[in-house]
Amino acid sequence: MSLNAANAFPRIKRRLSPSSWSITTKLTILYALSAFAMLALASGFLHWVLIRNLMQEDNQFLTDKIHVIRALLKRHPNDQAALQEEIQWEGETFRLTRYYARILTPSSRLLIETPGMTALIAPSDFASPTALGKLPKRGVLWQAPHGATFLTMSAHATTGGAHPAQRLIQVALSTSREDRLVTDYRQKLLAVLALGVVISSILGFLLARKGMRPLREITRTAQRITSSQLHERIDATRWPRELTALAAAFDEMLDRLEESFSRLRQFSADLAHELRTPVNVLMGEAEVALSRPRPAEELRQTLESSLEEYGRLARMIDSLLFLARADSGKAPIQRTMLDAYREMETVRDFYDAVAAEQGITITCHGSAALYADPALLRRALSNVLANALRHSAPGGAVTLHARTLPGPVAELTVSDHGDGIDARHLPKIFDRFYRADSARAADASGAGLGLAIVKSIMTLHEGEVTFHSQPGRGTTVTLRFPAAAPSLPGAP
Repeated sequence: MSLNAANAFPRIKRRLSPSSWSITTKLTILYALSAFAMLALASGFLHWVLIRNLMQEDNQFLTDKIHVIRALLKRHPNDQAALQEEIQWEGETFRLTRYYARILTPSSRLLIETPGMTALIAPSDFASPTALGKLPKRGVLWQAPHGATFLTMSAHATTGGAHPAQRLIQVALSTSREDRLVTDYRQKLLAVLALGVVISSILGFLLARKGMRPLREITRTAQRITSSQLHERIDATRWPRELTALAAAFDEMLDRLEESFSRLRQFSADLAHELRTPVNVLMGEAEVALSRPRPAEELRQTLESSLEEYGRLARMIDSLLFLARADSGKAPIQRTMLDAYREMETVRDFYDAVAAEQGITITCHGSAALYADPALLRRALSNVLANALRHSAPGGAVTLHARTLPGPVAELTVSDHGDGIDARHLPKIFDRFYRADSARAADASGAGLGLAIVKSIMTLHEGEVTFHSQPGRGTTVTLRFPAAAPSLPGAP
């Protein structure tokens, strides 16, 4: 066997496997099998009812004939003409059904019979007769050597008059016509069954294709979606109830994708803009320094300026790496119980010299215990405090406050009396590289990532951050951390 043939065999096997069939094919087969089962049951029931009714009518017919012959023998034992009319001639009057009868003595001597009956059915071919005073209920089917089928009955009888005598009555009814009727009926039922399965398969296929049309629309919509065509949506208002939830979930996924792509495009544009400025500065300084020979002191100043830009780029890259790890859930976090006041004092001591240069006072108040990563907590507080110092006027004040709320939740707030931010900027204040106004954008000390990092840190801690600001009155940033470690399942 060649390699191509060996590789093709598993593919053919998978295509022939029922698990790989399309939903339309599976539904069509189920429709066909359901129709076949229902039609087969209905046809079988009708066939059984027909045979049963025909057999009941035949049995009733022979029972009535035995009753009539018994009555003639009882009331008119010497009326030979009446017996001949009933036995010899009546069977020949039936155009479609042949009926035969005979009367025998107890010694099996023939007294009278329908002409030709002995040639078809001998007296010994009948079953045991029914006793006197009883009527047979069911006959016995008997098939002649030449293939004809008869329903037979026999019963004892007595004659009337002064000298009663025993008689044996034998009657038979040809069922060949009924057999042909049943055979023809069976063939028609089979034809109806086959036609019904074919029609149900076709209708099932059409219905399945119509039912699968919404899924094909989802497929076509998904094929049209690209990074520049994320506005496509599925109209699920006219769809079946079972697919409405799927369409709604698909549209929600597209909303999230569109938002993510928009944020990614904006982030890429902002990142390029932020990187372009320090790179251009570095290139300009290098070009100026290389344009002509310069003293060592001037070159030293150029290198110091470049080093500042390198530091800004390094801080930006470090922040971006942290945000990327936080978004992917891979940022390291080691939480422990901390004293909120002590952590605030630590951060305050770090910024105390910077605040003193600007003439800004930093104070800490309150107390609370919280469950957080020490390094990430200090980074969040540092970013918020640095932002407050950057936008506070000289002689201003920044207040850090801690308290415990029901939950339990540890709430830390950083408040300043700076210029504040207009309400229209607040929804985007935590976006990366976002700056509320041109004055802030011109500030080269930050890259617009501080508050984005704060939000990521709070997300890692399963906490929340809120930003409240009024122009001309200041800003308050609130951080809410879990105040206790979550209890483990089964813990007392």
